[in-house]
Amino acid sequence: MGIQGMELCAMAVVVLLFIAVLKQFGILEPMSMEDSSDSELELSTVRHQPEGLDQLQAQTKFTKKELQSLYRGFKNECPTGLVDEDTFKLIYSQFFPQGDSTTYAHFLFNAFDADGNGAIRFEDFVVGLSILLRGTVHEKLKWAFNLYDINKDGYITKEEMLAIMKSIYDMMGRHTYPILREDAPLEHVERFFQKMDRNQDGVVTIDEFLETCQKDENIMSSMQLFENVI
Repeated sequence: MGIQGMELCAMAVVVLLFIAVLKQFGILEPMSMEDSSDSELELSTVRHQPEGLDQLQAQTKFTKKELQSLYRGFKNECPTGLVDEDTFKLIYSQFFPQGDSTTYAHFLFNAFDADGNGAIRFEDFVVGLSILLRGTVHEKLKWAFNLYDINKDGYITKEEMLAIMKSIYDMMGRHTYPILREDAPLEHVERFFQKMDRNQDGVVTIDEFLETCQKDENIMSSMQLFENVI
C-alpha cells in the first residue's frame, strides 16, 4: 500500500480488525434465540452496571436482541464491565507481532472512550459500534475526525496527523509493498492538509473535513466497508 490514500483505509482496516477481534473473543457471537427472551440486560455479575436496554436501544441502531447478544459476549470477556487501555493494547499487539501497534491502539482506545475516564464501558462500545456499522456517512466521518483530533479541541493539526500516520506506519507500514520511505508519513500529512485545509490556516476543522470527504468518491466508498458486518 502506498502512502497515498492511507488515511482513507486506516480507520477501516483497524476498525474491521477490531470487529474481527471481537468476533474471535465471542463478543459479536451469533445471537441464541433461546436467550432472546430476556427483557433487560443482566446486571448482577459485573462491577460496572450498564444503562438499561431501552435507553441503549434509543442511543444506538441495534435492536434489543442484538444488544442482548452483544452484552452477553462483552460480559463473558470483560466480567468487570470495563476494558482498560492495557487490555486494548494487548489485543492489538497479538495481530501485529512484527510491528508496534501500541500508539495506534492508544488513539483508537481514546476514540471509543467517550467520557475519557480511562476505560471502555459497554455503553461506549455499543454507541461507537453503532456509528461505525450503521451510522450515517456524516456520523462516521465525525467519528473519524474525533479519532484524528487527538486532544479533542475541535481541530486537526499537522502534529496530530503526523502522530497518527507514524503510528499507522509503526503498526503496518514497514510491512507493506513497496516499502515506504521513512519520510512517507510527513509527505502524507502535507498531502492531507493540501486537500483538507481549505482556508490554509494550518488546521483542519470539522466543517472542512466533512466537506472534503463528502466530495471524495474513494472516502465515501470506504465508509460502506462497515455495513452489514453484523
